[in-house]
Amino acid sequence: MCLVRVPEHLPPGDALTLLARFGMVGISATILYAALVAAFSKSQLLGFTPVQASLGAYAAAALFSYLAHKYLTFVSGRSHRTTAPRFLLLAATGFAIAYGAPALMTVKLGLPLVVPVLITCLLVPTINFFVLDRWVFADRRPGRHGNRSRQRR
Repeated sequence: MCLVRVPEHLPPGDALTLLARFGMVGISATILYAALVAAFSKSQLLGFTPVQASLGAYAAAALFSYLAHKYLTFVSGRSHRTTAPRFLLLAATGFAIAYGAPALMTVKLGLPLVVPVLITCLLVPTINFFVLDRWVFADRRPGRHGNRSRQRR
């Protein structure tokens, strides 16, 4: 059973390329986040607490993710004025899920932590892919990712 379906507006080869780029950006952003948390939390110069290190690293990884998805994954011609606020709203939604799922499922329902973590790990990237594709970066530059005949506004 596959939870992620490729967009119907792309030919199969282009859809797989889009999914691969999406995955690579996500993996790269995750590695960047982890590396920055380690660097920020160990830096005597910055003096960050673990929470500050995590938030700073998350912000940097989110900026990387935004730019990489805009220019590499979805190749969007939309202005930053349109895409950046939408991306921030989506990132806040993902953050809310990552906070809310464990709070609800472990604290209120008494489930083991692995349950909300797995749900978050599956739900957030799936939501992100479709919202980034259909709303945040909905227009494509002609000739990119097989979307030559249709440019959405």
